[in-house]
Parts: sequence; structure tokens; C-alpha cells
Amino acid sequence: MKRLEISVFLSVVFYMFIGMFALNTQCDGIRDSVLRMHVLANSDSNADQELKMKVRDRLLEISSDIYSDASSKEEAIMKTKKNLDLIRDEAKAVIESNGYTYPVSVSLEETYFTTRSYDDFTLPAGNYQALRVVIGEGKGHNWWCVMFPPLCISAASENEAQLSDILNSEQLELVEGNDYEIKFKCVEIYEELKKYLSENHQ
Repeated sequence: MKRLEISVFLSVVFYMFIGMFALNTQCDGIRDSVLRMHVLANSDSNADQELKMKVRDRLLEISSDIYSDASSKEEAIMKTKKNLDLIRDEAKAVIESNGYTYPVSVSLEETYFTTRSYDDFTLPAGNYQALRVVIGEGKGHNWWCVMFPPLCISAASENEAQLSDILNSEQLELVEGNDYEIKFKCVEIYEELKKYLSENHQ
């Protein structure tokens, strides 16, 4: 009887693993299709958080021009690289005009995100390419959004790329569906485990 129970248990684990692998493959496609922005405040003080939002607002203003005609993530990444100095200068100008001397670093890098919800869609946990803006020590709560497709740029027009243009039907159902909590929680556990193993076996 114990052998039967063990066999059933192993079968369940195996099929769960297969299902998780298939789900994470869909999530990989989502991660590979979007470019995110990540703005980190110097600290969690009210003043630093307010400054972060002012920097964000300015970067979103100039992003309308930077990403206006990007039709793919690759194009958006090229435009980001081309405009890193401009983005840094604009962020620095906002910081200084508000009376602060914080340094600001701007980079395009792979960044780990937990599961995040925004309006009517949710993105799974994992590593994404992101425009990363760090104000001062970068120890405060952060703000994030999707720069491509331009989902957080208010000036984005109906002619610009949407999630439905870059994701397949299964991926779109995942990010816009109402049953994402359990699925994405499993993905987050899986990604956290990968992250832990990677950081502790270098």
C-alpha cells in the first residue's frame, strides 16, 4: 500500500512540475516582450517619496517622445540606450530644482520583480529588462510601470503597441484574467527559488 501511495504522490508531483514548466514558459514569453521602468526613491520619508513622484512625472513626459514610434521591445531598448544621458539629465534637473543634491543613476539592466498588478493587468514575477532610475541611496519604496508597450504613458495613442499586439492569446489571458493569483503565486515561488539558488551558487 505504501508503494502505491508513493507512486501516486510522485505522479502528482510530476504532473504538477510539467504544468508549472508549461506555465512558466508562457510567463517567459511575457517577460521577453515588455520593457519596464523602475524608479527607486532615496528613502521612505515623505519628502523623498514626493521627489520620486516628481522625477517619475518628468520621465513619463519625455518618454512620450522617446518611445512614440517603437514597434517592438528591441526598438524600445535601442531608444532607451540612445537616450540614457537625456533621461539622467532630466532626472537630475528635477532633483536639483527641488533643492536636493542626491546623485541619480540611470541604467538599462535585467531586474527581478515580484508579481505586480497595474490597472487591468498583472505581470508575473521574474527577471525583466528595465530602465532603472535610482535616486540617492535608492532605499525607499519604488515605482514601476511598463514602458513598452507604452502602458503608463498618458499620451500613448490608439495606434501604438498594446499588450494584445505583443502577447499571444494564452499569455494575454494570463495577464488579464481573474484567476491569476494562484497561478502567479506558484510562478513567484518558482522564480524566488531560482533566484535563491542562483545567488547562492555563484
